[in-house]
Amino acid sequence: VALPLRMEKRPKEEIDKKVMELLDLIDLVERRDSYPSQLSGGQKQRVAIARALATDPKVLLCDEATSALDPQTTQSILHLIRRINRERNITVVVITHEMLVVKEICDRVAVMEAGRVVETNDLVPIFINPIEEITRNFINTTNESAKIQELLDTGHPLTQLAENQQLVRLTYTPENAAEPIISRLAEKLGVESSIIFGNIEVIRDEHIGTIVTKMTGSDQQLKDALALCREAGIRTEVMKRGNID
Repeated sequence: VALPLRMEKRPKEEIDKKVMELLDLIDLVERRDSYPSQLSGGQKQRVAIARALATDPKVLLCDEATSALDPQTTQSILHLIRRINRERNITVVVITHEMLVVKEICDRVAVMEAGRVVETNDLVPIFINPIEEITRNFINTTNESAKIQELLDTGHPLTQLAENQQLVRLTYTPENAAEPIISRLAEKLGVESSIIFGNIEVIRDEHIGTIVTKMTGSDQQLKDALALCREAGIRTEVMKRGNID
C-alpha cells in the first residue's frame, strides 16, 4: 500500500498516516504486518484496491476485479467498491463479463464487441430494453430467459401449444412491475394464463422483470390480451403461436 507513496518520495509520516487510513477503509488494519502469502484472495484484492487509492486518483479502474473470487468474497469486494465510489466521490470504471457485477454496482453500462462500443445506456434501461444481441445474451446470463429459448428449440412439453394458445414474454418496467396483469386478463377478457417462467428483481431500488406465460383463449381474446398488456406499458413478445385460425 505504501509503495506508490514511496515512489513519489512522500514524507514517512505522511505515508504511515495514509497507509493506516487505507487499511482502515478496507478493514485490514489488523493484517498490516502480514505478508501477501498470508492473505486470502479477497484480502489481496482489498490490498490492491487500497494501493490503487494511495495517490488519490480521480478514477479507479477495476479490470475483472471479482473473476477469481468466491460468491461471498465477491459481494464484499463489490460493497467496498461501491463505498469508495459514494464516500470518496471517485469514478469507478469496471471491466467485467459478469452482468451480476454490473447490476450490483454500476450506474452506466457500455457494451463492447470486437473492440468497439456497440451500446450504452443507464443501468435500468439497458436491462429492460437491450438493443444489441450481445447485450441481450449478457443479460440472459443473469436469469433463465435463455433456458426458455432452449426449451422452444428442443420442443420441450412445456412449450407445446394447443390451437387456442400462444407463448408470450411479458417484460415489466419499474412503472408497471406491480401491475396485476395476469388476473386482469382473466377477469376482463377470460384469458387463462399459465406462467412457465418468472423473474422479478430489484436493481437500484427499481423493480424490473420478465414473465413467460402460456395464454389460452380465442383468436380475438388473445389479440385483446396483448393490447391490454401494451396499454399497461408492459412490453410483449409472442414467442410461439398455436395453430390459431
